[in-house]
Amino acid sequence: MEPIKVMFLNPVGTGDYDAFFAQMAEEHRHPATEVHVTSLDPAVGPFTHIEYRAYEAMVLPHILQATVQAGREGFDALVIGCFYDTGLLDAREISDTTVVVAPCHASIETALRLANSFSIVVGRWKWVHQMENTVHGYGYSRQLRSFRAVEMGVVEFQQDHDCTRERLVQAGRAAVQEDRAEAVILGCTLETGFYQELQDELGVPVIDPSIAALKVAEHAAHLRRRQGWIPSRRWSSQAPPAQELAALGLFQRPYAFGNRIVVPPA
Repeated sequence: MEPIKVMFLNPVGTGDYDAFFAQMAEEHRHPATEVHVTSLDPAVGPFTHIEYRAYEAMVLPHILQATVQAGREGFDALVIGCFYDTGLLDAREISDTTVVVAPCHASIETALRLANSFSIVVGRWKWVHQMENTVHGYGYSRQLRSFRAVEMGVVEFQQDHDCTRERLVQAGRAAVQEDRAEAVILGCTLETGFYQELQDELGVPVIDPSIAALKVAEHAAHLRRRQGWIPSRRWSSQAPPAQELAALGLFQRPYAFGNRIVVPPA
C-alpha cells in the first residue's frame, strides 16, 4: 500500500516557515505518512502572515489553485495552515477527492473529545472578531468560554521563546481560572512548540493547532483510503462543472508552489 500523503500548505508567498512546519511534521506525523510542506507562489506577494482580511483576500485564489493541484497530485488530505481557516469551504468545493482540513476546526474537534469547553489564546485582539464568527459558524458557540489575547503578531511567536511562553502561560491561566475553560486552544499555527509546557503548567489539555490539523488530516486520509469517505458533491457541496471551469479558463494549468519540503515516510 502506498503511504498516506498529506500536504501542509503554508498559505503565504514565502517559504520562510516551511522548514519550521516540516520539523513539526517530522516529529508528529505517523511513521507511514508522507508530508509535503508547501508555500504559495511568490507572485501572490511577500506576505509572511495573513492577519488581515485584505491579505487573506489576496492569497485566497492561490489557496484554491494549490488545492486543485493537491488533488491532481493524488494527495489524500490537505491542511490549510492558518487558524483563520482561510478558504476552507471554498477549497473543499474544488478539492476533487482530497479531504481539506484547517487548524481552527481541527483544534475544536480535538478539544471537544477531551473536554466540554474551551478557550482560544490568540495573538492580537484584532483576530477575535473573525475567529469568533468562525467558531459560531461551526456551531460551537456554547462550548466557547473565551478568547484571550497576548498582544503578539504572528511573526513574533518564534522570535523570543521565553517571552512567548510567559505570555501564553499567563493568558492560559486566566482562561482556565477566570473563564473556567476545560481546555485551551492555541490560536495560531506559529504558536506551535509550546503546548506541552503549557499543559504541564495549566493542568488541562492544550491543543497545538498545527499538530491537531496534521493528525486530523492523517485520520481523514486513512478513512478516505479504507472506507472511501471522500468529500460530498451533492447539494451545497456541489463542485463547479468541469466544462464550465474549462470554458472560463479556471484551474487549467498546473500550479507552481513557491517552495516544497518533502517529509518522507520513516
